Parts: sequence; C-alpha cells; structure tokens
Amino acid sequence: MMRTIKKLTLSALFLMLVAPGAAIGFADSDGGFKPRVANNDVTNQASLQRGAKYYMNYCLGCHSMEYKRYQRIADDLNLPEDIMLENLAFTGEELSDMVNIAMPPDDAEDWFGLDVPDLTLVGRSRGADWIYNFLHTFYLDENTITGTNNKMLENAAMPHALWSLQGIQKAVYEEDDDGDEVFVGFEIVQEGRMSAQEYDRMVLDIVNFLDYAGEPIQTKRKRIGVWVLIFIGVFTFLSWLLYKEYWRDIKK
Repeated sequence: MMRTIKKLTLSALFLMLVAPGAAIGFADSDGGFKPRVANNDVTNQASLQRGAKYYMNYCLGCHSMEYKRYQRIADDLNLPEDIMLENLAFTGEELSDMVNIAMPPDDAEDWFGLDVPDLTLVGRSRGADWIYNFLHTFYLDENTITGTNNKMLENAAMPHALWSLQGIQKAVYEEDDDGDEVFVGFEIVQEGRMSAQEYDRMVLDIVNFLDYAGEPIQTKRKRIGVWVLIFIGVFTFLSWLLYKEYWRDIKK
C-alpha cells in the first residue's frame, strides 16, 4: 500500500513539473538563468540522421552550410544517395553541390537586420551546449520586432523557427528578498505539437548534427588519439629500457 502511494505521489510531482503552465528549467537555486549541458553524442548515427532531417526541414530555409557537400553528409551519416537526394535536397541539388540557400544576403538584411549566418562551423565556434540552450530558451517579448527574445542571445534577430513544435513560452520572474526580479523558469502559454521530452530529443538531434558538421572527423580523431597515446606509452617504456641498457656499464 505504501509503495503504491509513493508511486502515485511521484507521478503527481512529475506531472506538475511538465504540465502546461508550470515554470520549467533553466534557473539556478539562487535565482537567475542557468544554461544546461547538452550531453550530446556525435557517435549516435541515428541521432545524426534525424538531426540532418530536422536541419534541412527547419533551418536550411535561412541558414546555409556552404562548407558542406551533400555527398559528404550522405557518406558520413551512412545515408543512401537516393534517399539523400529525395528527402534532404529539396530544390534539385546534386550530391556534389554545397548546402546553400536561395535567399539573397540583401533580402536577409532587409528582413532580419543582418545577413543570416552560415552554420557549418557553429558547433565549433559556439559549442554544443550553446546551441542546445539557444533552441530551448526563446520566450515571448513584446518589446522586440519578432515578438520573442532568447536567454542565450539577448535581442536575437532570429524569430523562434521551432515554435510550432515546442510551443510558446514566457519567462517567469519573482521578487527576491531585496525586491529585485529574478528569473525562475519558463511557463508554457501555448502548447506545441511536441511534448517537452520529444522537443528536447529533437533539439539534441539538431545539436548532434551541427556538432558533427563543425568537425566531421572528430570521432575518428579521438579514436586515433587513443592509439597514439598507447604508442607513446609503449615507445616511452622501450626508450627507458634502452636507456637503462646503455648506462648500465657506464655506471659501473
């Protein structure tokens, strides 16, 4: 009986935490915004494939990856060429083409106030954690042109492109003992098509893909690095034995 009550209590607490209207995440215990750690895994090929799909569908309309070829993505992510062309190249591109966009830079400046950045290297320049938090922390702000703001990049010119999936949230503030307003989390004011868990997984997939794109060889580099360290260790040991052999007679 007690075990059942405990389960019901835990379930109720969980629902309270994830239910619409509850203040959720990204605040530390002392008040204020606290970024989360992404903990993404670029060795997860299924996640990389999903991330490529989400990127091509939701990000490529504005953000190019002009240093990546469709062929390289297909090869690295183990995607058949016909699947790549049919599902991830939407305007008749060839596999040898770079992942570019059709939006002219001048139009981008007119619409957003600046040229939209290329995201090939954003995984290296900003880091996976920054991207993860950026895609999670859009919130309503009537003082901006787009109607939204972002905790990772204040006054971002980019609107929340994934709002239909995440939903619309507002930032929640409370007064501390000194009467100052401190950030305590986000409150969902309009449901999206995804649950919080589904949206989080999608963001992690996009983060994985951008992390991979910024350094495609990173997993191979790390794997080779282990063998290099082993070689250095063995070589150092053999060098020490040779040193002992050379100096044995001299010390006598």
